[in-house]
Amino acid sequence: MEPMKSKINKMFSPASKGSADGRGVTDLADLEIRPCGMLVQKRNGETNPTSVSIPIIRVRVKYGSSYHEISISSHASFGELKKMLAGPTKLHHEDQKLIYKNKERDSKEYLDVARVKNGSKIVLVEDIVSREKRCLELLRNANSQKSSKALAEINLEVDKLAGQVTALEATASNGGKVMEKDVDNLTELLMVRLIKLDGIVADGDLKLQRRVLVRRVQKYIEILDMLKYQNSKSSSNGAKIQLQKQDNPIGQISRDLRPMQKQQPPTKKGNSVRTIPKMQQQQQRHSESVVVTTKWETFE
Repeated sequence: MEPMKSKINKMFSPASKGSADGRGVTDLADLEIRPCGMLVQKRNGETNPTSVSIPIIRVRVKYGSSYHEISISSHASFGELKKMLAGPTKLHHEDQKLIYKNKERDSKEYLDVARVKNGSKIVLVEDIVSREKRCLELLRNANSQKSSKALAEINLEVDKLAGQVTALEATASNGGKVMEKDVDNLTELLMVRLIKLDGIVADGDLKLQRRVLVRRVQKYIEILDMLKYQNSKSSSNGAKIQLQKQDNPIGQISRDLRPMQKQQPPTKKGNSVRTIPKMQQQQQRHSESVVVTTKWETFE
């Protein structure tokens, strides 16, 4: 199948100029193809200066109880007419609905194609649905800009706090002492940023940015919690060691053990030494009493 452009070139070639009725054919550069496939003259002002000027028509537009007369090019579109009506009617061009010959006209449709002539009457009504959609879109864009600005501000604040967290982490890794007060202050500041992030309403890419920022803040809080735990653990171990040194010093123990070994005799041995003579004395007294009191009989 032969392409449309090649057919047009053949149609307007020098050999085919001059039709049966003897009229000349317009140059191909002055023509354009409509979306429907119709070949018409271009509507811009770049055509041949010798061509016929585009006529200006005056249309009468009714909006409510008032009428507005608009002078416009006959080759203009209904969308251009809406923009011209936005001033006198105080109605946004996207909220307008133009009706011509009991039919709503699309903004891309041309006046001459719809056979709008000088003195034609057009009815303008407000498109409630389009107005609501436009208001929602404006509100959505405003919220999106507000959320984007808030995320950018929080991101800068988190960057500053991240430097302080990194410094504390480096101090702890090098064996230095981290103040618990500094850790608590940083944790509190990061928690405030988390609360701000939770209050931001975002969609699409902004929602993804907020999620990444939340995870970043949570990571820094976890690092601070680990530093606080390590700091408290080392402090408790140091306190235990110090307490043991105060309660039981090694020198005092060695000094106290020697007098105790010299002064305090063993309990069992001491008792046995003290109790054994008493028992022997009692046995001797008992034996003596027996010897004295008992009389042995003699047998011949």
